[in-house]
Amino acid sequence: MYPLEIILKYYKPGTRLYDIYISHVSDVTGKALHVAQKHPELAIDVKFLEEAAMLHDIGIFKTRAPNIACEGSLPYICHGYLGRELLTMEGFPRHGMVCERHTGTGLSLEAIIQKKLPVPHRDMRPKSLEEKIICFADKFFSKSQLGKEKPLKKIRESLKNHGTHQVETFDEWCELFL
Repeated sequence: MYPLEIILKYYKPGTRLYDIYISHVSDVTGKALHVAQKHPELAIDVKFLEEAAMLHDIGIFKTRAPNIACEGSLPYICHGYLGRELLTMEGFPRHGMVCERHTGTGLSLEAIIQKKLPVPHRDMRPKSLEEKIICFADKFFSKSQLGKEKPLKKIRESLKNHGTHQVETFDEWCELFL
């Protein structure tokens, strides 16, 4: 599987959205691979990790986020499950799960219902180590400040807005992955 082949089906080189997408997923992929390299004892599937990290945000083009050149119609929070649907259709359901499970530190069914989020009612928290590493690496990079790694303090402050459980999960990952 070649992630760029899939990316090129949905993102046009030379567009602002393509440039944002490639910059962001490349940074996330680099961070994820660094974690895997630093922790050989975790026996990470590095090939899958790299592929899935490059594709984790594949669904953003279907959402409405003008500040990052997304001109779709759905709320941005939908990009995870939309990416899962797209990659499942492409024949890569395992990669699709990474898309669905990377929002924040994951979305529990309880949180989805309680916050009335416009996503399917199912548990969307990362399960595998590869899913957790990509979700973790994604927290360090924003699509609005490309190429700039966020400090841990800023990540925690941002996650705190979505509940202390998000910060607790992130802190557990810091102990495991840093």
